[in-house]
Amino acid sequence: MTKETIDNTFLQEQKDYSIFRKFNDPGLANETAILLINSGIPAVLGNNSPSLDNTVTGGGANEETEVRIPKTYFEKAEAILKQQAEELVEDIDKDHYLYSFTDEELFDILLKPEEWGELDRTLAPKILDERGKPVDEALVKQLRNQRIKDLAKPDESHLLWVGAGYAFALLGGFLGIIIGYSLWKSRKTLPNGEKVSSYSVKDQMHGKYIFILGIILLPLYLAIRFL
Repeated sequence: MTKETIDNTFLQEQKDYSIFRKFNDPGLANETAILLINSGIPAVLGNNSPSLDNTVTGGGANEETEVRIPKTYFEKAEAILKQQAEELVEDIDKDHYLYSFTDEELFDILLKPEEWGELDRTLAPKILDERGKPVDEALVKQLRNQRIKDLAKPDESHLLWVGAGYAFALLGGFLGIIIGYSLWKSRKTLPNGEKVSSYSVKDQMHGKYIFILGIILLPLYLAIRFL
């Protein structure tokens, strides 16, 4: 097997990886990936890129380091990180910042675990239990599932982007192709690792038409300009 074949195989395998965790600290992301790999879970690191909206409008985006693993390993990876966090929680002092959180803020950590570190996710129910408010795991699971369903819903209609996409495509602008492809193919990863379309079916359809229109008209405009 040649090096090129190996590289292509690796890239193909990475397509099946989903975002498991996001970190603002690259070092922490690297430590997590090493822990998972040493536990028999294939993991890779990646940097997220700014969204199309931020790129076009010039808005900034906080770069995060992603730990990506195959979706089939999510449950095992969660168990490994939880076990590690449970061991660390035993040595946490009362001056930890989570002890200053209200009950509502602690419950919010349980409902949005992907926004918090594993230690925070493990310590929150412990603090609630100490306050005499034990966590109903069944209810939390039900609320998390409902939240995932809500997150899976496509974004609201983007008429402005659709109109801009058609305009740029008709003018022979490369930006029209970019907008069209984004509306058509953009995906978002849910907390459970599932990947779904970012936009509605109608916006995806417009995106496809914009992309095709741009691909057809751009070479014609370039040919007219240079000839």
